[in-house]
Amino acid sequence: MYFDADPFGGAMFTIVPLLIIGVFIFIVVKGLSEWSANNNSPRLTVPAAVISKRTRISNNHHHSNEHMHTTSTTSYYVTFQFESGDRTEFSLNGSQYGMLAEGDTGMLTFQGTRYLGFERIQ
Repeated sequence: MYFDADPFGGAMFTIVPLLIIGVFIFIVVKGLSEWSANNNSPRLTVPAAVISKRTRISNNHHHSNEHMHTTSTTSYYVTFQFESGDRTEFSLNGSQYGMLAEGDTGMLTFQGTRYLGFERIQ
């Protein structure tokens, strides 16, 4: 009588790589569609106020031979409120983030989900 030691019949060696490739393709397509949507959106400059700022720190641990390396990545986010009361959050780089303070008012320039700048009104 024959008993298969691998009840999945090697399916895991097919399913897992296909799943990884599928996720990779999904991420690429999603990124390209957001990039395209931003490019097709109008460039707007509107009055807005900085309502809140936040950061997210991601830690990555890498093992190599006998050493462990940790790298940290900081993501920066700012929420703006428009005169209508609507709010939106943008991802900014560190220097853009550092130039803004909660309570600042001015003219926000953006295109879709892409932050383009903020000019403070004195």
